[in-house]
Amino acid sequence: MSVDAIDFVRQHGVVLESAKGPVPNLAEAVAGTPIRGNWWNHPDRKNIFRATRLARSSERVLVCRLILGKVTYVDRTLWPAIVRLATYFEKEALAAIREEHSASGEHRIKTLVFPKWVPLSARERAKALSEPEAAAQLGSWAIALIHRQNSRSQLSSARGKRS
Repeated sequence: MSVDAIDFVRQHGVVLESAKGPVPNLAEAVAGTPIRGNWWNHPDRKNIFRATRLARSSERVLVCRLILGKVTYVDRTLWPAIVRLATYFEKEALAAIREEHSASGEHRIKTLVFPKWVPLSARERAKALSEPEAAAQLGSWAIALIHRQNSRSQLSSARGKRS
């Protein structure tokens, strides 16, 4: 495998597992090229699978559905930014997800609700961040999200004052 999954997440901070979106995705990084259709059909599927399992099993990586409801990896260094901006996300998007295998080989997705997965150190560091600082750490997609939601909020307030 030419791409180290954990280093890739560490380098980019927020990464989609395989979906297309506003941040890089691990499957295409491993493949070295855009993937058309499902990555399970790609010639590098075994390497992609190994990379996704490495990311999913790392204690450094939050696995959630933060972006577009798709499996998203967030490096531990950005957890305080996620905590600081939690009100901008759906609660389900912030739940940590883990894949477990039963004795029969069945796969189950287990979720740990936000903020139960958040270490105390990340909560403390989040308090020191402003919203703009946290968004900047996460990247342009988060800045745009906050801007959009703040604009909607201001618009709703302006409409309410006219009533």
